[in-house]
Amino acid sequence: MNSCSTPAATLFRRDGLKKRCGLLRMAVALVLTAACLPSSASADTFQPIDMTVDGGEDGWHADPSFAVRWSNPPDVAAVRYRLLDPDGEALGPDRRLGWPATALQSLTVPASDGAYTVEVWLEDTSGTQGPPVSAKLRFDQSPPPAVEPSIGAGWIGRASFPLALRVSHPDEPLPVSGIRGYAISIDRNPDGEPCEAEICDETETDLRGGIGDDSLAIDWLPEGVSYAHAVAVSGSGVRSAGAGTAVLRVDTTDPATALDGAPGDWSNRPVTLVATATDAASGMSRVGDGPEPFTAIRVDGGAPAVAAGSRVSVTLIGSGVHSVAYYARDAAGNVDDGDRSNGQANHKPRGAVVRIDREPPQVAFANAQDPTEPERIEAPVADGLSGVDPSAGAISVRRAGSSDRFEALPTVASGSVLSARWDSESFPAGEYEFRATAYDRAGNATVTLSRADGAAMRLTNPLKVAAKIAAGFGRGDSLTVPCGQGASFGGRLTAGRGAALAGEPVQIHERFATGSRLRERTTTVRTGRTGEFGLRLGPGPSRTVVASAGPTATRQGARSGVSTLAVRGCVSLRVSSPVAEVGGRPIVFRGRVRATGAELPATGVPVQLQFRLPGLPWSEFRTITTDGRGRFRYPYAFADDDSRGVRFQFRAFVLARAGWPFEPAGSRPVAVRGR
Repeated sequence: MNSCSTPAATLFRRDGLKKRCGLLRMAVALVLTAACLPSSASADTFQPIDMTVDGGEDGWHADPSFAVRWSNPPDVAAVRYRLLDPDGEALGPDRRLGWPATALQSLTVPASDGAYTVEVWLEDTSGTQGPPVSAKLRFDQSPPPAVEPSIGAGWIGRASFPLALRVSHPDEPLPVSGIRGYAISIDRNPDGEPCEAEICDETETDLRGGIGDDSLAIDWLPEGVSYAHAVAVSGSGVRSAGAGTAVLRVDTTDPATALDGAPGDWSNRPVTLVATATDAASGMSRVGDGPEPFTAIRVDGGAPAVAAGSRVSVTLIGSGVHSVAYYARDAAGNVDDGDRSNGQANHKPRGAVVRIDREPPQVAFANAQDPTEPERIEAPVADGLSGVDPSAGAISVRRAGSSDRFEALPTVASGSVLSARWDSESFPAGEYEFRATAYDRAGNATVTLSRADGAAMRLTNPLKVAAKIAAGFGRGDSLTVPCGQGASFGGRLTAGRGAALAGEPVQIHERFATGSRLRERTTTVRTGRTGEFGLRLGPGPSRTVVASAGPTATRQGARSGVSTLAVRGCVSLRVSSPVAEVGGRPIVFRGRVRATGAELPATGVPVQLQFRLPGLPWSEFRTITTDGRGRFRYPYAFADDDSRGVRFQFRAFVLARAGWPFEPAGSRPVAVRGR
């Protein structure tokens, strides 16, 4: 028999060996095992590596089926394992997996609770076995005894929070895995359960400190009747068979108090206030020996007007701003009077403000205009009590001394000042008077036509310095340029009696003729030291050009006259031969019409073919139409003998027409001699 065929584990367990022979046989086994292990492994390394139990080796499991995993060293041919009961006795014979397995996926322990042991060892290709590696399989499926939650009887008021919900300890005997803690739920269902299944997971276990961790702090509960449900949870997560339940009667909110009679804004009449209270839980009627419910109104921090029950009233007469607080106490003692002397974190009382004002505001225009913004009209307003109403003030204008209606100006109130901007350029020259109307928040109004020093609020138009723009194409306000060329446009911006305005923005507005791709274009340039400005207009269709400068706070706007830039169309012509045989083959005229910055009509452009003799005017002999790309072609034959020896000039000519944004234009002439 091969001496290496007997595993060391077998040698260790032989029955009937005497104790004095045990050490000898153990030594022999170790020598044999070491001698027979693969060359790449030793007795310490030919074993499962990093063996783990799914769910943790130290944790208890409620399911008898376990999964064990490990990694193998090289040269593993088979895996052996056995299961030991909680007392260390083997449960059945050893088992062998004839392949290098790395897991026992469904290793099932008996139905009895306890901590089982699994041993796994490896076998190489020669049958030699390494030492075993063990792992604990902790199984407990027994539910703990029932527990009862307790929180006290009667109504729970706001002062009771935070409170502690206590859970009784389960009776003996306890599960072998012990008590992990307690699962607690609070809801409106008297038959509620703290866990969804027979096993409580970690998130469902609220108290996890063991059997002694039996108190749950509750910061708040909803008003009304709730139910607390509690179960004990074993170390394996198994819950008590039935949930203990406690009834929780809670009233933590203050009475709902409403105040009628408070105006939304200022008033000049006495105001009667009525406060009423309701409570949906403990109510506003006294219950047994509980506190007496009441309703109260406190004005300006003085002694409150108090009435037992749910209603109280008070009347305010004096002018001024009055602060009003109103509150109530329900039968559970919840009160929102703001008093913390009783140890309750009581809420602040509800509040309102009652305002009474009988005096009108004071208003007058500023004594002078701001020289940097002469069109800004300001009228300071003052009111010692209710203040200025920013939504109702107005400044208006009309010709001085006329019976015309005042024209309202857009007015804003900023702080205590009414402000408007008068667009003086929209009004003819002359003298104008202004009116300011101011309101306070109580609805009192004041109207004035005077400045603060008593002078009439009048202004003479124009207020701002006049400006002027002279612009064009140098020698005039009209210019015609050849096809594909731009032009220089410029001018000068002055103010008053011709003072140059340097560094000012000027807008050059180009409006293109119908048929152009671009309808309008605006370019901004700045004036130079002497007020001059200029812009090179790009090629494109015909257009009108205007220069403008916007108004400033002290200067009027300006606009030049309309200048016209006329652009001739682009047309070219070439001929197939400079010599034409009379009676022979025709010569061919070819050409093209281009529309820089415009769209060619899909139906083409009409083109006149013209000729002339030296010194004579042009005459049309044929009109043709281009294709959609502007190309044209026309064959022409010389048939008249009088054409022999005569040198003719030919050109293509495009006329002006509706929708064509170019001036009439002809091509460069081409010469043809008859022969």
